[in-house]
Amino acid sequence: MSQVLRLWPLLTATHRYDKSLSTRNQGQGQIIEAPILAYLIETTNGRILFDVGCDYDKIAEPKQRARYYDEETFAFGAPDMKAEQRLPNHLAKMGLTPADVDVVFLSHLHFDHAGGLCDVCGTEVHVQQDELDSARSGDDVAYFASDFSGDYPWQVKQGEYDLVPGVRAIASPGHTAGHMSLWVEPPKGSPIVLCGDAADLTENLQKEIAPGLCWQDREDLALESIRKLKRLGADEHAQLWPNHDMDFFRTLRLFPQWHE
Repeated sequence: MSQVLRLWPLLTATHRYDKSLSTRNQGQGQIIEAPILAYLIETTNGRILFDVGCDYDKIAEPKQRARYYDEETFAFGAPDMKAEQRLPNHLAKMGLTPADVDVVFLSHLHFDHAGGLCDVCGTEVHVQQDELDSARSGDDVAYFASDFSGDYPWQVKQGEYDLVPGVRAIASPGHTAGHMSLWVEPPKGSPIVLCGDAADLTENLQKEIAPGLCWQDREDLALESIRKLKRLGADEHAQLWPNHDMDFFRTLRLFPQWHE
């Protein structure tokens, strides 16, 4: 039986960029506004945070912003992130602190998914070994080494596993080497698959378009993961939630409301 009680989508920032970063070789010249999300999952066995957004200081402090979001090397620029969108401020509105989060589960280690680790120090952090190895290689500008170089209590995993009954890590590599999605069974309604960046947009799922950025240009691996998630959704009557789709995000119950 699932231990999931409630699920909150949390808007941690927004980012304007060329659509082709989400739809490989398509949408060039079209600027989209994408939400940068985290999800808080409350279970009978503790709280799980899926992704943590960006490091606020790297955006808000001019010297750090110039260093990390230099237009010559980081063409899509810095996200728009307000202080109130930091995770501790979201949690405070629920009467919680970062210490009340038991597990951080990272879909992958790109800056807009792992940067906020600095705001949840001390919490157990789950990541795939393949992802950590790839991130540390320095081959991808979307990894900021300082985001994940701290003394965090890592739980380095390999492959799929259950976090608690009703919450399962689903392998979906392609966008990055060790990318993971998350299966969530709420107490009411159909199961939810948090796709992460395996599918930025509904379009990635419907038209089977790979993300713009693929690990080692493995478009085939990214498409295989999209098809895997679609099969899972069809077989289990599950909802597939894309990760950076503003139109889809606006259909969700927005904080402080929750899904159950």
